[in-house]
Amino acid sequence: MLDQFWLWSMQGGLKNVFDSIKAFSEADFHEDLKKFDVPTLVMHGEDDQIVPIDISGRKSAKLIKEPRNFFTLACRMLTATNADQVNAGLLKFLKSVQQVRRASA
Repeated sequence: MLDQFWLWSMQGGLKNVFDSIKAFSEADFHEDLKKFDVPTLVMHGEDDQIVPIDISGRKSAKLIKEPRNFFTLACRMLTATNADQVNAGLLKFLKSVQQVRRASA
């Protein structure tokens, strides 16, 4: 996983990576999240040292109105390190959305 992350990082170019981090750190999507009106799954690593869960994942989940699930795992790169748990969480979420739609039909 570290080799994969290093490879991705080296392919970006210094200016591009810097500009991406700058834009990412300055973007505020809170008002956009309040407009979500569809079931939404929020996944976030509990031990994410780059984007802390309390100021991102948990806050995002609270701002979204529609029924949603909040799914956490211990690390940052969830899909690379915990693929089985992520896939199980996605399947559970999709089944819950399907049940809600059937009940409202």
